[in-house]
Amino acid sequence: MGTKYDNDFDLTIENFAVIDQYRSKRTGYPEVVYCAGKTIDQSEAIIVRMREQGLPVLGTKADPLLAERISERFSEAEYDELARTLTVGSTCNVQERQGLIAVVAAGTSDLGVAREAVKAAEFFGSKVTLIGDVGIAGIHRLFARLEDIRKANVVVAAAGMEGALAGVIAGLVSVPVIALPTGVGYGASFGGLSALLGMLTSCAPGISVVNIDNGFGAGYQANLINKLAVKK
Repeated sequence: MGTKYDNDFDLTIENFAVIDQYRSKRTGYPEVVYCAGKTIDQSEAIIVRMREQGLPVLGTKADPLLAERISERFSEAEYDELARTLTVGSTCNVQERQGLIAVVAAGTSDLGVAREAVKAAEFFGSKVTLIGDVGIAGIHRLFARLEDIRKANVVVAAAGMEGALAGVIAGLVSVPVIALPTGVGYGASFGGLSALLGMLTSCAPGISVVNIDNGFGAGYQANLINKLAVKK
């Protein structure tokens, strides 16, 4: 006898996608559409099918043309061009968002990935404050925002170059820090690899690290931590 979590109950779209429509029953949150690497037609078909089932949709690394098509179908669609996120519906309304996450971007060039983290965490029901351009090259700017950062239950630190921001913040706060390396930097940064390795080898405790430019992963993890703090 099958259960409602078996593949038989997933939604197959032609031969290119199987929508996990009961993921929220298992994990508390719906499946998210990673749009990069898919054609616009494929991403559109997945999003439309999910909305037909009443599922809220978050699309990441979404193309503006895809956003245009989805907006024509769904008036509630919202596209953030900088974050490259596309939302249609949400898991909760703005008034129901809980706790507090601080997403801190080292420089203006890191804002796109940082905003992806913001949009993901908000989509899943967390309150978020975005603090930009406080990298260590002008560390006084970070110190000026420490009071705001310390109010959060968890901090996401988005930085490219050598990725030092996460370690500095971890030495100044008493909550978990999620290090988010970005692909920002000159040649020897190797598209974010230097930042990733610097964050992984930081001597400051309390840091976890997601992959390069994975704003969604950082936002999702921050939301989980934030929700645990709210429960306590």
